[in-house]
Amino acid sequence: MKKESDSLNIPDKKYFRIGEVSDLIGVDPHVLRYWESEFSTIKPYRGKSKQRLYRHKDVRNLHQIKQLLHVQGYTIFGARELLTKSKTCVNIDEGKKMNQNEYERLTFIKNELYSLQQTLNNSDK
Repeated sequence: MKKESDSLNIPDKKYFRIGEVSDLIGVDPHVLRYWESEFSTIKPYRGKSKQRLYRHKDVRNLHQIKQLLHVQGYTIFGARELLTKSKTCVNIDEGKKMNQNEYERLTFIKNELYSLQQTLNNSDK
């Protein structure tokens, strides 16, 4: 049985319209548009018709954002900070040499440390 966190099978196409990405990721198009405004790593190309055309990397990044928000329980702010700190949006199912549990544990620790740092910075004011 396939879990929601299993890797994403992206068809072999150069560009995807928002409806196709919505179906692949499993969220409504308005959610994709909102995430686009919240995450700088999502930058769909706009053709002559001004429609959003997503590339493979955009689809993978959106899948990772969904995993962070819906599966791992991050807030928009927490997910954005995590992705900003890592300077890149890498799919956790690909490109990581450690297993997913290790990666999630380290990510949790990193976010807790960042949260503590923010609390200490705010208490100094």
